[in-house]
Amino acid sequence: MNWMKTLLIVATCCLSFSAKAQLFPHGEGFTRQDTLRGTIGPERAWWDVEHYTLEVKVMPERQFLSGTNTMTYKVTGQAKRMQIDLQTPMELTKVVQNGEELSVEHEGNAHFITLKAMQEQGKSYEITFHFSGKPVVAQRPPWDGGLTWQKDSNGLPFIANANQGIGSSVWWPNKDHPSDEPDNGVTLKVEVPENLMDVSNGRLMDTKHNPKENTKTYTWEVKNPINNYGININIGDYVHFSETYKGEKGELDMDYYVLRENLDKAKEQFKDARRMMEAFEHWFGPYPFYEDGYKLVEVPYLGMEHQSSVTYGNGFGNGYLGRDLSGTGWGLKFDFIIIHESGHEWFANNITNKDVADMWIHEGFTAYSENLFLDYFYGKEAASDYVLGTRMAIENNRPVIGTYGVNHEGSGDMYYKGANLLHTIRQLINDDEKWRKILRGLNREFYHQTVTTKQVENFISDHAGIDLEPVFDQYLRDVRIPIFSYTIKEGTLSYRWENTIESFKMPLKVWIEGEPVWLKPTTQWQTKKLAPASPTLMVDRNFYVAKMNVMGE
Repeated sequence: MNWMKTLLIVATCCLSFSAKAQLFPHGEGFTRQDTLRGTIGPERAWWDVEHYTLEVKVMPERQFLSGTNTMTYKVTGQAKRMQIDLQTPMELTKVVQNGEELSVEHEGNAHFITLKAMQEQGKSYEITFHFSGKPVVAQRPPWDGGLTWQKDSNGLPFIANANQGIGSSVWWPNKDHPSDEPDNGVTLKVEVPENLMDVSNGRLMDTKHNPKENTKTYTWEVKNPINNYGININIGDYVHFSETYKGEKGELDMDYYVLRENLDKAKEQFKDARRMMEAFEHWFGPYPFYEDGYKLVEVPYLGMEHQSSVTYGNGFGNGYLGRDLSGTGWGLKFDFIIIHESGHEWFANNITNKDVADMWIHEGFTAYSENLFLDYFYGKEAASDYVLGTRMAIENNRPVIGTYGVNHEGSGDMYYKGANLLHTIRQLINDDEKWRKILRGLNREFYHQTVTTKQVENFISDHAGIDLEPVFDQYLRDVRIPIFSYTIKEGTLSYRWENTIESFKMPLKVWIEGEPVWLKPTTQWQTKKLAPASPTLMVDRNFYVAKMNVMGE
């Protein structure tokens, strides 16, 4: 089944591992550029982003962008030097504040701006960054980042960005660190050729025709905080249809934009979006962005979780490009991209990691959301079959959590090892309604916030009433899979955990002669008297563990 494992690792959407994560799998060899990107250094620490107004002109024939980003920020400390990020070959051409041009020192993808005077703590200021250039072209989006410049079947431009791993600074200047989202959202003004449409995040506020330029400018408004990599432009010969969903917070606008040639297929396939919303509001709580609406937008690549503007390129069919990633058949019951990418609205967009080393918060929970979608519509056994089937993708080659402070993601196991960790925790809680309350509670407690893994771990442990610290440590910070080692001799069961961290002490459900029995193994041998003298023992399949009978059963 190696081909399936390879398919899963490559195929799972948003698997945008950075090049350095692959070059330095053990966290070695990081550069100053990695530190500048991944750390809140002194030039970033003294100010907090409140709003971006991003104005960009897109010139398809030249694959060229030019524009400005006016950033509103609040002063939280004392300093005169600011770091802003923009990746080559894009150029930061000018920085202006209060009508005066500021000096800029360029250091690779980081740009250091010297302000004219100290700014008053607690006050808000504006600064405008002018930029232009030909951004990196994505070769295999969404796995490598950049812009995609393609054409539809009628020869019209079909353009989109996808930049989760490489970062939003690949095409526009900003504070490119996940810990600082614009508190009051973003305004996007995107100028495109007259015969095309731009679809971006939030709500469409205005469409302005520019006769002299033969272009149109679309203005989109996002009211909520938004992670930078979730900000997008999607440009094509789009047509639009919509529906209203009566959800937990009232009426939610659900809008769909697809190429003209795909309208009929989309009207059928996008019914999964409504099913997604029903299932995920049940499990996770209200959709987090009612003010900005929900959109599903066709793009020339597989898809991405752009906030309130989820992108789609799955060929209008179920599964992942027609394949079942679990090998069980259940993966063909839904459109993988609609379900997975939309699940990110709760985990990635509502709850965002402070450091990309904790990207499992995005990907583990969202891979697990596929399982919960099946649970809601097809039942618990179907959902278990699916998530267990995805275990074939897990490599256990390096920890799920990456290296902090250097923009380093963890292992690709963050997807389905993360999902199986959460599925295992559900078994430990052993109360489905309590588990649902925990998932909903996460989205309520950390609503529109950036978080650390420890915050998530502590919340789950506290509300489960179980010390899950050794469980998280084992599955997120170690590559070994626990082995339940046991023997049965003369009616006595001897058992312990092996292949684990020293403190590992996860309870385990086993089946003895067809009856469920809960054990509390540690790394030390324990015993339990059984009857009959030679019973059969099976480990409950829903726990992500291995078993070994030391007597060679």
